[in-house]
Amino acid sequence: MASNLTIRPLNTGFIPTKPLQYHFHFSAEPYLRDVPDEKIPLPDYAFLVEGGDRLVLVDTGMSWTERANEYHHPGSWQDEGQDIESMLKSVGYSCDDIDIVILTHLHWDHSYYLEKFNNSRVLVHRREYEFAQHPIPLYYKSYEDPALGLEAPYKGNTHIEPVEGDELEVIPGVRILETFGHSPGHVSVEVDCADGRNYICAGDSLFDLRNLDPIPELHYDIIPPGRFADVVATWNSVRKQKARVEERHQILPAHDKTLPDRLAENPIIGGTDGTTSSDRR
Repeated sequence: MASNLTIRPLNTGFIPTKPLQYHFHFSAEPYLRDVPDEKIPLPDYAFLVEGGDRLVLVDTGMSWTERANEYHHPGSWQDEGQDIESMLKSVGYSCDDIDIVILTHLHWDHSYYLEKFNNSRVLVHRREYEFAQHPIPLYYKSYEDPALGLEAPYKGNTHIEPVEGDELEVIPGVRILETFGHSPGHVSVEVDCADGRNYICAGDSLFDLRNLDPIPELHYDIIPPGRFADVVATWNSVRKQKARVEERHQILPAHDKTLPDRLAENPIIGGTDGTTSSDRR
């Protein structure tokens, strides 16, 4: 059956991180060229899946500037109108219009403003949900643990439905993929789009499309990210997603710094407008 699905990336703010430290495993450093070792601001995307029988949102993005700067990554910011409620309004929707929210994981920059989605099913992997209730102290900030005097937006949210299983179909053409590693229950979302290609909203399972590159000298078939809870699971998750696409730009990391330029020509991914993902690079 032909798909009418498309993906609309929505940038919810900017987070400064060090690519050489965060986006790539330290062992790859001697083989990387032109990767900065100073902080650069990265976008923080949520992804709206349109054209199906239900409206699906992958992640809800980051918090407001003061919260992000004080408790998470210093220097992070969310411009006025970048919160997910405003971003949806800018493209003709309200939070109440969203039928299903899929959270790739429950870190602060992917699950904010959940209280706005009162009509939505909110799907998160059971492993992720259970870990987030009692994370180890290393992850207190990521999950806004009450030990820090914070209240994460997913705490007490009655719309959350823990789910399990790989390639779990949410609506026709939209599947949840288990991509553990960055966090214990991280998932990605695969979408069969109108242009005949499948695209993967990859969350933080990888940060940069160069994570898909090999390093033959090290016998690496991918370059693992530098931020993970389980490096073996991370490696296998990057491999898994790489094997599911024909072209690397069918993978959409949440913090891909190339996306703003790619979207400048066309804000929709996967449509039948005659351009390909590489055309929009």
